[in-house]
This record gives sequence, C-alpha cells and structure tokens, in this order.
Amino acid sequence: MTAHISTGLLGRYVTGDTGIAPDVLWAVEAHLEECASCRDRSAEVGDVDTAALLARVRTGLDAAVSATAPAPGRRRWLPSRATRWVTPLFVPWLATTVLVVLVALGFDLAAGARNGALPSLVVLLAPVAPFLGVATAWTRRFDPAHEMVAATARAGLGLVLRRTFVVLVVVIPVLAAAGSLVGASPARWLLPCLAFTMCALALGDLVGLPRATAGLALLWVAVVIGPSIVTARMSVLLTETALPGWAALTALVTLVLIARRNSAAELR
Repeated sequence: MTAHISTGLLGRYVTGDTGIAPDVLWAVEAHLEECASCRDRSAEVGDVDTAALLARVRTGLDAAVSATAPAPGRRRWLPSRATRWVTPLFVPWLATTVLVVLVALGFDLAAGARNGALPSLVVLLAPVAPFLGVATAWTRRFDPAHEMVAATARAGLGLVLRRTFVVLVVVIPVLAAAGSLVGASPARWLLPCLAFTMCALALGDLVGLPRATAGLALLWVAVVIGPSIVTARMSVLLTETALPGWAALTALVTLVLIARRNSAAELR
C-alpha cells in the first residue's frame, strides 16, 4: 500500500471492524507502521476516548524510548557479504581444523628430525581434515538460524556446496603448505580429500552431516591411520596406484549428489 489509507477504511480499522479482509488488514497495519500522517488521522476518525488513549500511549512510548539508552552494536566476526557463504559458527571449527593440521605437521617434523620411519601424519589426516567444517555446513544442531535458512529459496544443494567450498578453500591451502614442508605432494591426498568430502555430503542426506562425517572419520582411522602407524608403512589407499579409484569414486558420488539435489535442504 503506497497511497494513504482512505478515511472510510481507516475508520473501520479504528473501530475494530471484523469484516476487513485479512490481506487488507495486514496492508493497513504495515502502512500505519511507516506513515505518521495516517497514524495522526486514525485519532481523528475515532471517538474521543480512542483519541485520548492513542495520545496517552504515544506520550508514554516517546518518554520510554527517550529514556532508554541505545543498545551497543554487536561486533561482527564477518563482513555482511561473507555471511552469504559462511556462518560465524564456521570460524571456531575451521580454526580447530588448522590447529590439528599444525599439530600433525609438528609431529612429522619431529619424526623427521629423529630420522623416524613413520608415514606422514599430515598425509594420513588430509582426507578427513575438512570434516570438522563440513559437519557444520548444514545442520540444525549447530546453526541457530537453520530453520529460517531452510525456508529460503537459497536452501538446497547450492548452499550446501557453497559452504563446503569455503571449508575446502581454507583447509586445502593449509594442507598444501604443511605437505610441502614434509615433502608430501598434494597428488597423494587431494583426490582422497575431495572424495571423502563428497561422500560425507551424500551420506548426510541419510543420517545427517555430523553423523556422516564422524562415521567416515572413524572408518578412516580404523582402516588407514591406525594400520599405517602400527606397520610404519603408508596405506596403499594413499599411493599413486589408488588415484584412479579415488577419481572414479568422486565422479560417482558427484552424480549421486546431482540426482538427489532437491533433498539437500532436508540435511540434518
């Protein structure tokens, strides 16, 4: 409603006419919130008691607002445009991921200084390193605004992939830098990292992202990390011979995600 409210309609509204259509009633109330002129006219079209009541309410509200100190502005962790891609919840989880990678790097450097024969812990952790961030990419458990976001037109696979992309943009360069310090080429862990991330998104449609990432991480520890440390030999899954298999798995899971893209908004 861009024009002012007619006198007849304003009078019906002030007297509490129940015959006003719901959409018209909503438009009137929305207009009154923005238009001081129509609020002044509402006192004129009503009876004397109504006008006196409105005057008392207005005076009381003005006094209360004037006496109330303005609320201090909340500090933003992220610029307003950045919140389209991430949520403030991402910050601690990504910081924890970076810290884990740095700890693994420290162990690798210490083992290298002692001429240790253990496989690189950075390489062993790389495929599951993004999981802390991916687990919070789309879940009502960790996002207070999840219900509101899920009801928007942006909800779905596009938003999930956008948030996951942010996680990978942060984690992969850190892994690459750590790997370069211990002589671990990204060719050994990049494809497994992408494949496991896509698998987490696909399984998240069934059991939720937190459970999917936790389950895959435990599986990786039991099948790869544990045996590699015990035997002091790098798992065959992280050698060049396994790269075609990882590429095929990534392509297959990508097709599954595309086929089920409409259910991504139901991730838990």
